[in-house]
Amino acid sequence: MSVPPEAVPPSPPAAAGGSDDKSLAMITHLSGIVLGFILPLIIWLMNKDNPAKGYLTDEAKEALNFQITILIGIVVCWILMFVLIGFVLIFIVLLANLVFCIIAAVAVSSKGSYRYPIALRLIK
Repeated sequence: MSVPPEAVPPSPPAAAGGSDDKSLAMITHLSGIVLGFILPLIIWLMNKDNPAKGYLTDEAKEALNFQITILIGIVVCWILMFVLIGFVLIFIVLLANLVFCIIAAVAVSSKGSYRYPIALRLIK
């Protein structure tokens, strides 16, 4: 006797997503180096209503929050350039962006998920 399809509960989503989702999450984190918050925003907006893409949505949201934090840091550095300290700080912010984006991409590739240690959690 077979069980009707309505009675079978759906399987839970994979914790680390599929291979395509993992690759796209890695690209989303790396895109912050060149494109800033644009690609993470697009990925998050395209997948936020799809429960099957929960993993990708979480990673895009994390990358987006970090890139917004970096953007705020760059604006503050630009303002501080009028008192000359901004010239030094902007290089530190951009270097931190480069390093953390690479760390995030490697972590997503190997462990499956990454949470930036310094990021404002504006998008929940």
